[in-house]
Amino acid sequence: MAVYAIGDIQGCYAELMNLLELIHFDPANDQVWFTGDLVNRGPASLQVLRAVRALGDSAITVLGNHDLHLLAVAEGHAPLHKGDTLDAILTAPDRDELLAWLRQQPLMHHDPALHTTLVHAGLPPQWDLAMAQACAKEVETVLRSDDYARFFQHMYGNQPEVWRDDLAGWDRLRFITNSFTRLRYCDATGHFDFKAKGEPGTQPEGYLPWFEIPGRRNENLRIVFGHWSTLGLRRERNIVSLDTGCLWGKQLTAVRLNRNATVFCVECSQHRHPGSGTSTMETTAR
Repeated sequence: MAVYAIGDIQGCYAELMNLLELIHFDPANDQVWFTGDLVNRGPASLQVLRAVRALGDSAITVLGNHDLHLLAVAEGHAPLHKGDTLDAILTAPDRDELLAWLRQQPLMHHDPALHTTLVHAGLPPQWDLAMAQACAKEVETVLRSDDYARFFQHMYGNQPEVWRDDLAGWDRLRFITNSFTRLRYCDATGHFDFKAKGEPGTQPEGYLPWFEIPGRRNENLRIVFGHWSTLGLRRERNIVSLDTGCLWGKQLTAVRLNRNATVFCVECSQHRHPGSGTSTMETTAR
């Protein structure tokens, strides 16, 4: 069985189909991991959701910030932003089934056999594997409960910006969500900076990419993630970064996670510029 990971798709359905064809993906025998952000900003988010859902157990996807934004919009707890391309999903006849399926997806997936962890954005330096799994479970439990809509009332915002073991309530769930779906830079104490989105070297003094923080408690894991199009493809020090800017006219990338770690790319036809439109999940919590 081949196990592949694919970076952020964001509604680029044609490129996804081309990439699956390039890797000769066989859902009967292979498995594909998606780094999240299946939807938004690209032209065919509805088709992407339907296609990934149809893959069944041969696909594993974690939730990204754009996926959560879609769920919040659908529940009436967030406005559509300039540049969002979610209308086709929101008006689709199978809308409810697709959104219910999306809400059941995890924030994190760990494969002990591959010693590999899948997240959308990153992990705080204070979390080891057990802590990360426990924190992911906290948010997943709320999202899968009958009271899930309340979560979206409290999801947005940048505070708190550092982990504490005694965080509680919505502050705790918001920090966990931001860690898994928005993290790029933090300082040595684990304080996040959500404003810096450029490539390493452009961040404020004192901040580093989350995976370069010395002594982080999860540095023994191979972590596969997306979210960071200006970072691009990186495979080093137990990290695999897979957001190669498909939405911005660059590439959609897959890497084989078992055996030879081969990289596969398809060119994309989008012509947007990184940073255009309003970023999701940055609105002050209400």
